[in-house]
Amino acid sequence: MRVLLRYFFVAMLSSLGTFALFYHYTWRLIAAAPVEESASGKLVSSTAFPVNTKPGEWNMQSLPDFTGVARQITHAVVTVSALGTTGYRMSSGSGVIVSEDGYIVTNYHVIEDAQRFEVVLPNKRTLAGKLVGYDPGTDLALLKINAERLVSLPFGDSEQVQVGQWVLAVGNPFDLNSTITAGIVSAKARNLHILEGKYAVESFIQTDAVVNPGNSGGALVNAQGELVGINTAIISESGRYEGYSFAIPANLVHKVITDLRDYGKVQRAILGISIEDVNDRRAVDLALPYVEGVVIRSVYPGSSAYEAGLRINDVIVSVNTTKVTSVAELQEQMALLKPGDRIGIEFYRDGRKYRSDNILLKSPDLDTSYR
Repeated sequence: MRVLLRYFFVAMLSSLGTFALFYHYTWRLIAAAPVEESASGKLVSSTAFPVNTKPGEWNMQSLPDFTGVARQITHAVVTVSALGTTGYRMSSGSGVIVSEDGYIVTNYHVIEDAQRFEVVLPNKRTLAGKLVGYDPGTDLALLKINAERLVSLPFGDSEQVQVGQWVLAVGNPFDLNSTITAGIVSAKARNLHILEGKYAVESFIQTDAVVNPGNSGGALVNAQGELVGINTAIISESGRYEGYSFAIPANLVHKVITDLRDYGKVQRAILGISIEDVNDRRAVDLALPYVEGVVIRSVYPGSSAYEAGLRINDVIVSVNTTKVTSVAELQEQMALLKPGDRIGIEFYRDGRKYRSDNILLKSPDLDTSYR
C-alpha cells in the first residue's frame, strides 16, 4: 500500500511540473506574437485624417493652397457691361486683361448687339471700352481700353491641361466682383452644339468649378496662375450652376484674339470636308483597329482635302502628329491654323493607315465680323 501511495504522489508531482512548464513557455510565446489587424480595421495611411478630430487639427500640407494664385489673378479680371444706344445695360459679364496696354478678351454673347461698352477694373475704376473685333464661331470678342501698366494674365498651354488637375474660375457672378471658385478638369474637347455658324468651333474644357451668370468671359486658371480657358457656358435646368461648366481652351483664345488684333477678323483655314465621329458600328464597317477618329462624309471639289486625295469614308486620326479622336478635337486643331499653312494628316482607308503631307490649307468664305 505504501508503495502505491508513493507512486501516486510521484505521478502527481510530475504532472504538476509538466503543466507549469507548458503554461510558462506557451504564455510567453502568445505574449510575444504580433497581433494582426483585421481587414476592416487596418490603418491605410498614417497621414489620413483622423475620424474624431476637428478640421483645424488636420495636416494642411496635404490640401491645395490657392491663396498666392488668388492674389495674383484677381487683379486681371474685370467686369464688362454692354450698353444700348440710350445707355441702359443690356448685359454684363466678365473679361480678362491679356496685355498691359489694355486688351481684354470676353465672350461674344456678353457684348452682342451692344453699342457701347464699359469696363470696371478691380480697383473700381470705370473706363470706356472699344470693340476691336469679335468671332461668333468661337464666342470670343476683343475689347481695348485706354490704360497702361495693367496686370495681365499669362497664357498657359491648354494642350497640356490634364483631366483631374486643379483649376480656378475667376469672374463676377451676380455682380459679385472678383469671385474665385476651385474645381478640377472633368473632361476635354466637349461639343455642346450651342454655337451657330458653318464654321463654329466647340472643343470646351469641362470643369466642376462653380460658374454662374456673370462668369461668362472670365478666366479659367491653372495652379500656376496661367490662363488655360475662358469660361463661357454651363449646363443647367434651373439657370444656375448644377455641376458642369465649360471654357474655351486658351490656345484657341490666343489664336483668335491675335487675329482680331492684327487683322480685325479671324484668319480661318479649312480642309473642305464634312465629318462625323466614329462609332462602334462604323469602326467595324471601316475595319478600324479602335473606335476613334473622324469619318469624312463628303469632300468639296477644289478644297484642300480634295487636292490632297482624301476620300469619303477616310478616317482622320491625327493632324501634324497631334492625335484626334473626335470631331471636336479635329475642329480645335484646324482652328489653330491659318490659310497658307501646310499640314500632315494620318488617316485610315480600307483598314490600312496612310499619311498625306504638305497639304496646303485654304480660306473659306469669311463669316467673321469686325468693326
